[in-house]
Amino acid sequence: MSPAEAGAATFPGTWKPNTGSSVPLFEQLRLNIIERADAGTLAAGTRLPAVRSLAAELGVAPHTVARAYKELEAAGVVATRGRNGTVVCARDDAWGSLTASAAEFAAAAKARGASFAEAVQLLAAAYDRH
Repeated sequence: MSPAEAGAATFPGTWKPNTGSSVPLFEQLRLNIIERADAGTLAAGTRLPAVRSLAAELGVAPHTVARAYKELEAAGVVATRGRNGTVVCARDDAWGSLTASAAEFAAAAKARGASFAEAVQLLAAAYDRH
């Protein structure tokens, strides 16, 4: 079994969106796929489940999955190939490093009691300064 086939067989695994979170469901899914792609647990070439199938498995509306896939495609994380489905694209080292930095910031903000909205405001301000 290739890494792409193994990734497809395990996605989404036991992961479910947190309906009590202030983070929108599509964003939780988008971030989960990015995290797995960066970690290599969703290898390049892994075919993701069809929108309706994944929506049913996660207990969310199909539009939620479609929006996550659309934003992932715009960011170059996945590619949609019509009837051949949506597949994970190859990730580069720079993106993985940026993801690691974001994870460190998120952990630091959370440890200091910042809400998600406050952390986003801090990041936006820093982004605007540079």
